[in-house]
Amino acid sequence: MVLRYGPNRLSPAGMNAHSALPADRPVIAPALFVFALLYGGMTCIAGVLGNKQVALGPFAVESGMFAFLILVILGGAVTELYGRRVANRLVLWGFVPLVAAILLSIFVSALPPSPDMEPERLTAIQTVLSGTFRIWLAGPIAYGVSQLLNVTIISFVRERMGGPVWVRAGIAGAISQAVDTVIFITVAFLGVFPILPLLIGQLLAKVTLSLLVVPWLVSAAVAIGTRLDRPGPRRTPA
Repeated sequence: MVLRYGPNRLSPAGMNAHSALPADRPVIAPALFVFALLYGGMTCIAGVLGNKQVALGPFAVESGMFAFLILVILGGAVTELYGRRVANRLVLWGFVPLVAAILLSIFVSALPPSPDMEPERLTAIQTVLSGTFRIWLAGPIAYGVSQLLNVTIISFVRERMGGPVWVRAGIAGAISQAVDTVIFITVAFLGVFPILPLLIGQLLAKVTLSLLVVPWLVSAAVAIGTRLDRPGPRRTPA
């Protein structure tokens, strides 16, 4: 259950003693609150991490993929705990911090630097903050399509086939991350340089991690969320 109505300490007028809100106002489930905070943070940091290429065996991949894998894990856990509708809303609300981070990065990049700033540091931060229009466009498109697809596949497999959480999490993670990779690299870099080597490396790395790591982390997140949402002992108001 996502929204719960809990008893509050009331004033004689039937309102909360510390605010103007009604006593029976809806309260978000603790796990959903924690997951949503982490989800928003990952949408913001993914673009920053993507500036570094890391070596995973023989493949070079952009490290923003790790933030997106966490988004897949959180989206899967929210789908399992609260259903498709709530998970889709989480994905759609995720556009708010994502777009805000992009706009703020563009704004800060355009501001004149302090004359006291060292040239090396200025060059480094401008590289992180700057990006081409196609990269700014590719990120939100790949995010929206892949995360909604992740939620849809988990919901479909659970309703039609059932089975353990880790099975549908692995299937959904692998497919959604493959789609994310194809969309992002195609929109951002097609025609700029040969994308096939990068595309193959990203696909193999993301799909492998989605099959080996994501299922167990989604299961763990579901267990943590269930524990966080478990009702505790009721306290008597002072």
